[in-house]
Amino acid sequence: MATSIAARISRKAAASAFSAHRHVISSRCFATESAKTISPSSDRVKWDYRGQRKIIPLGQWVPKVAVDAYVAPNVVLAGQVTVYDGASVWSGCVLRGDLNKITVGFCSNVQERCVIHAAWSSPTGLPAETSIERFVTIGAYSLLRSCTIEPECIIGQHSILMEGSLVETHSILEAGSVVPPGRRIPTGELWAGNPARFVRALTHEETLEIPKLAVAINDLSKEHFSEFLPYSTVYLEVEKLKKSPWE
Repeated sequence: MATSIAARISRKAAASAFSAHRHVISSRCFATESAKTISPSSDRVKWDYRGQRKIIPLGQWVPKVAVDAYVAPNVVLAGQVTVYDGASVWSGCVLRGDLNKITVGFCSNVQERCVIHAAWSSPTGLPAETSIERFVTIGAYSLLRSCTIEPECIIGQHSILMEGSLVETHSILEAGSVVPPGRRIPTGELWAGNPARFVRALTHEETLEIPKLAVAINDLSKEHFSEFLPYSTVYLEVEKLKKSPWE
């Protein structure tokens, strides 16, 4: 009796061990087949399928970028946008000129993640286009819509300038400032707050530092500019396909 029971137990253990071994073998075979199926061919071209385009024409309007202006690869310029000589537009910015003109003047810079737009018209009667003139620094994450910024100004980070607002020359907006529609920032003054209010007049030394900051950022943009080719490198992959297997 004990012998028959031991025999049945040994047969059950052998059967379970065999089924487990067969499961492991089948799993390995399935993994091998999956790897063979998923792995790409060695001669497959690795194309870049990113959908974002830096230059987006809208109808007859094509964004214009000066030869020595730096525009980061992931910037979006759409419609009536002009970036002048020595200007720089940094990573993640969106300049959407679908309704009106947007200009970035000589040696001005628009820093990371800024959004610039322009309305059809301004309720104040002032020009609805967005104009950034020469030696202007726009801090990161700022929002500009149908405003005018005269030469040699600094707009702090996270600032918002609404329709028809005007920042006169040699002025500074502190970070986080909000300029309501139609508000004018007089020349040579420092403003801050939400809504923006007068803080104090700028000294002569402070006004001299404004264009120096723009020039320093322009020099920095040249280092970034040298890292990017003005044309795509897809032709290198095409040349690989044209080569014969024995070459």
